[in-house]
Amino acid sequence: MPLNDGHAIPAIGYGTFPWSGGDSFDTTIAALDAGYRLLDTALRYENEAGVGRAVREYDLPREEIVVCTKLAGRHHGYDETIKGFHESLANLGLDYVDIYLIHWPLPRLDKYVDSWKAMVELRDEGLIRSIGVSNFTEEHLRRIIDATGVVPVMNQVELHPYFPQAALRAVHAELGVVTESWSPLGRGELLSEPTVTAIAEAHGVTPAQAVLRWHVQLGAVPIPASANPARQRANLDLFGFTLTDAEMATLSGMERGRIWGQDPDVHEEF
Repeated sequence: MPLNDGHAIPAIGYGTFPWSGGDSFDTTIAALDAGYRLLDTALRYENEAGVGRAVREYDLPREEIVVCTKLAGRHHGYDETIKGFHESLANLGLDYVDIYLIHWPLPRLDKYVDSWKAMVELRDEGLIRSIGVSNFTEEHLRRIIDATGVVPVMNQVELHPYFPQAALRAVHAELGVVTESWSPLGRGELLSEPTVTAIAEAHGVTPAQAVLRWHVQLGAVPIPASANPARQRANLDLFGFTLTDAEMATLSGMERGRIWGQDPDVHEEF
């Protein structure tokens, strides 16, 4: 998947939340064994150390693994963002981060533009390859672009058939921002939906594969999380079948709204 700054990422990634401590090392090693090359973590997850250790110890050149982590709310602000990034870099034990995101906009604090300016500087220094955001609305996106002229490479947002985010995806397409999907399987609730299981059966795949294929065909990058090596491998095996236009429309038609209730205009995490 090409990014607007000339870099590229895999079409699917591995979400490391909610595993922490030693578990994050083991699950990340298993994900790398399965073939994942895009790893998503965050300071807020308290698992950067385990993820970083897996990247350092795995028998692959560093440049073949894309590591994404995120700025915590407590580090919003220009100087605070510099500090927060270096905390993450030390946790990971890496020389650079491939993708760094603002985890939540926290508009009540109104410091995300300052954080974005700091991230541009860190990118220009070579400590970050690509910079982006997470959970930003159109208003938040346009504000940081207007302030700096720098367009985020991606916006990682809640996205699944219950909440397909068509309007925001259209904004992303206009701006050249990649859509990355967190909670791509709708907290697992989607997997028992008769509509999903019927589509999966029609293609001889699992319900998770059917939903993840929906993401891929939308042009979004899903980051499913699983500690089970067999499911990790299955979640990557999405490219031997194609959903029909009708099936895509059916899945998109399951919309009912957010399942996590985390509205970026008011939700706060620190």
